[in-house]
Amino acid sequence: MDQEEIYSKVLRAGRRTYFFDVRSTKAGDYYLTITESKKFTNDDGSFHYKKHKIYLYKEDFESFREIMEEMMDYIIDEKGLEVISERHQKDFKKEEDEDSPDTKGAAGSFTDVDFDDI
Repeated sequence: MDQEEIYSKVLRAGRRTYFFDVRSTKAGDYYLTITESKKFTNDDGSFHYKKHKIYLYKEDFESFREIMEEMMDYIIDEKGLEVISERHQKDFKKEEDEDSPDTKGAAGSFTDVDFDDI
């Protein structure tokens, strides 16, 4: 069960919200929780949230920070800061859709079968 909340920050990012909370253990030490909350809309217009939580303890901070920075640097070095996705770009096309022989003309190569002949 979560203990006393000491310090909090919120990052709203579209349908997702990230909560960063410093909490206190029963012994009085601090740890960090990171919660991702994502909003989903039901067919009837009502909505619900799905939450995922990470507990991060001080003994893991340095390793976590190093790996997180390495991963973020890798992504930025490889793909830059521009967001590339169907959701963010209306003219987005997957690379495989553009010139892939597997998808080009696939509908034209379909054999029409008349099951009455079987």
